[in-house]
Amino acid sequence: MSFRRAVFVATIFLATNLALASYGDSTPSYLDCVKVCDVQQCSTGKYTSTIPLSLRLTRWTCLDNCKYNCMHLTVDGWVATGHPVEQFYGKWPFWRFAGMQEPASVTFSVLNFLAQVYGYFKIRKSLPNSHPMKAFYSNCTFFGMNAWVWSAVFHTRDTRLTEKLDYFSAALVILNALYVCIIRQFHLYPRNESSKLTTTSSSIPARNVLLAICSLVYASHIYYLTSGPRFDYTYNMLFNLVIGLSHNFLWLLYSLPSALSLLPARYPNGQKRYRPSFVGKAAVFVVLTTAATCLELFDFPAWARVIDAHSLWHAATAPMAYFWYNFLVQDALDPSWREPLLRQRPE
Repeated sequence: MSFRRAVFVATIFLATNLALASYGDSTPSYLDCVKVCDVQQCSTGKYTSTIPLSLRLTRWTCLDNCKYNCMHLTVDGWVATGHPVEQFYGKWPFWRFAGMQEPASVTFSVLNFLAQVYGYFKIRKSLPNSHPMKAFYSNCTFFGMNAWVWSAVFHTRDTRLTEKLDYFSAALVILNALYVCIIRQFHLYPRNESSKLTTTSSSIPARNVLLAICSLVYASHIYYLTSGPRFDYTYNMLFNLVIGLSHNFLWLLYSLPSALSLLPARYPNGQKRYRPSFVGKAAVFVVLTTAATCLELFDFPAWARVIDAHSLWHAATAPMAYFWYNFLVQDALDPSWREPLLRQRPE
């Protein structure tokens, strides 16, 4: 299957899921339950006097609580009669915990946040300040921490605001990763005399142009998603998919044998054919991230109303982040960053 056809199939698959996502909240039994609850609980004020602190802190309204309880009553009825579980408001039904709508995804988002913290301290401790990629890699961890904070917030309470903050932060992480990848692969990092790096004289304007392009792309992306009458989920998915695949493709080229690589020399002072054995880890990362992304395409009802494909994707990305930051540090500490190779090393 070609890449274009794969993207087309994935788009149709997700678009179909979105079109059918509201079956559960449109069923008569669910709607009747919500109406009765609204009259008996919300109109009388009983809910306000009995609401737990956890629900107050996470801003569950009386109507929100009615929808939650009626959703699970409806699902209980389906399970008892053998009816397949359907989505409500575009999401699978989950058991909440301490006010969190999707506690598994929240937990895994926190683990991913900790992986970004690990990456920050790993980079800060391992790389000298003179290394030209240190600031770029550190920025990656800051963007990552921000994204996983908003992911945890979004999965705690799904609102229009938290959804946008989650999606926009994730897009920033992916686009920044591509930006840093291009800086690294095409040697556009700033010249540092103390590190004795050999960079081309055009790296500064090229880097500025690249930064301007990425900034314009991101601003246009945000403008499009916020200016329309509805949030374009399909476009958002395709945007992240194209940017993410471009990032992975460049790292895959980096990991190939020298005879097959289309990139410049991997290191500023290395020969074209210089290829340390650890560069294959980049290809391993590409394979793992691609496999993890497939979890987003092949969705399924939450197991025990706790674990779904999206939460499993979050669970998979946490250990991969540790792996990736260790690789980036290993790549940055290769001796060819500082000293010219006196002879060609074998593959």
